[in-house]
Amino acid sequence: AQGFLAVDTETSGLNAAAADLVGISMALTPGNACYVPLRHGATAENGDAQGGLDFSAEAPVSYQQIPFDTAMAMLKPVLEDPAVLKIGHNLKYDSHILLWPRNGGVKLGPVDDTMCLSYVLDGGRVGGHSMDHLAKHWLDYDTIKYSDVCGKGAKQVAFGTLAPEAALDYAAEDADITLRLWHQFKPRLSAERVASVYERLERPLIPVLAEMEASGITVDRGILARMSNDFASRMAALQAEIHQLAGEDFNIASPKQLGEILFDKMGLQGGKKAKTGAYSTSADVLEDLAASGVEIAAKVLDWRQLAKLKSTYADALVDSILPATGRVHTSFSMVGASTGRLSSSDPNVQNIPIRTAEGRQIRTAFIAAPGHKLISADYSQIELRLVAHVAGESTMIEAFHAGLDIHARTASEVFGVPLDQMDSETRRRAKAINFGIIYGISAFGLARQLGISRGEAGDFITAYFKNFPGIRDYMERIKLSAREDGYVETLFGRRIHITGFDGGNQAMRGFAERQAINAPIQGSAADIIKRAMIRIPPALSAAGLNATMLLQVHDELIFEAP
Repeated sequence: AQGFLAVDTETSGLNAAAADLVGISMALTPGNACYVPLRHGATAENGDAQGGLDFSAEAPVSYQQIPFDTAMAMLKPVLEDPAVLKIGHNLKYDSHILLWPRNGGVKLGPVDDTMCLSYVLDGGRVGGHSMDHLAKHWLDYDTIKYSDVCGKGAKQVAFGTLAPEAALDYAAEDADITLRLWHQFKPRLSAERVASVYERLERPLIPVLAEMEASGITVDRGILARMSNDFASRMAALQAEIHQLAGEDFNIASPKQLGEILFDKMGLQGGKKAKTGAYSTSADVLEDLAASGVEIAAKVLDWRQLAKLKSTYADALVDSILPATGRVHTSFSMVGASTGRLSSSDPNVQNIPIRTAEGRQIRTAFIAAPGHKLISADYSQIELRLVAHVAGESTMIEAFHAGLDIHARTASEVFGVPLDQMDSETRRRAKAINFGIIYGISAFGLARQLGISRGEAGDFITAYFKNFPGIRDYMERIKLSAREDGYVETLFGRRIHITGFDGGNQAMRGFAERQAINAPIQGSAADIIKRAMIRIPPALSAAGLNATMLLQVHDELIFEAP
């Protein structure tokens, strides 16, 4: 018997927390794959509102299908066998699906993931990590598309409604392609010296994220409903004020209509037309107008912020509650950002704005289950600490060791203000420079952020580098190595491929340089929290603590404990 097996699940939907397992495909050798149909024959008519299918209903197709419990009794021991490596593509999804009791309650492992392998080997340079894309790129193979078997648009049917013979080739091909990609990718890990990143940071994180997604988090419907109503009434009041200032009613959500009002009717300066012929009404454009005292622009910005909070959070979070659990189950993407950072979707719990009172209000809607408390733990200024470390900047390192306020210390160094005479505005400016420098900010960008002249901003940056020469040296060093090697590395050895240095376009080169400066910092921070996420669950178990890790929000972890 061999020690590995390619595995793929077919399900009733993309939401792993709500979907039902329909079948499992497996491959042992390239070109030889099988499909085990488990729940085919359910129709869309006997499904429920959640998109789940009612598999207890009479199957309209007459054929033999192994009863689900019989099949899983044979499959589960293999899927959980520690001596058999299970290889998949985006195996976090399959791991999550299989965890649910209705889908077998399987703890899939040990695992290897071709999507994560591709990400570690080629993050930032292959144009995506989907199986279809990788099959074409590496194997020159055109896969069968989902729409080829299930149809498109309004005529699309659920996978479980297909007869097994119609599902066979599509399902089995997934396992076959996964195995072929694995044979290509796995030997490259050692050859390209990135094995430790994959083995220490990516592979062990797969089951951790699957468990977190399945756990979900409770949100308070009442708080969200009140917020939605509050946002709606404030938007209505702003709309009335905006229409009054414009002298007519128009659709504020239409950039075209807004542009015509601002730049044609009101004759405001700064209107730039895009290729479509419509004026740009981006946040930058409106912020410039608002900064120069244009009241209508400031009110439109406020209206937009409330509209986003209402639709993306207050309303969408309620819609995301899974009736079966009463909780929200986000989906974490392991390959969403080239730096190694996680992203989340359906709903996105990582982009909740916390700089505004309204954004902070949304966080209050995330609550603990009855008899439990939420615990939040985050890293303090992890990116600035990493900058100090990689740049060997002793002044900063000493400030961190002494537990000093790093922004006040920076302000003192750059602006020559004694710490005991520090005011909040000077500290705010230093904070903008500290964080701006990490992202390769220009004098123009800093001037815009602080509302000062470009000359003044340039003087601030010059003074900053004079006081922290190690940071300037690091930036020059990393830009040079990125240009020569085509990639930068995190402290853990993760490679982030940077393109754009060779382009004739100055803007592209500038973007590549900023990416080269920031990626090792942001990537190292991401690697550090991933190590923590992998180590915490077994540490909690060993200590006999009944706490569950629910969410990761960049530098922060959220737990639920009784």
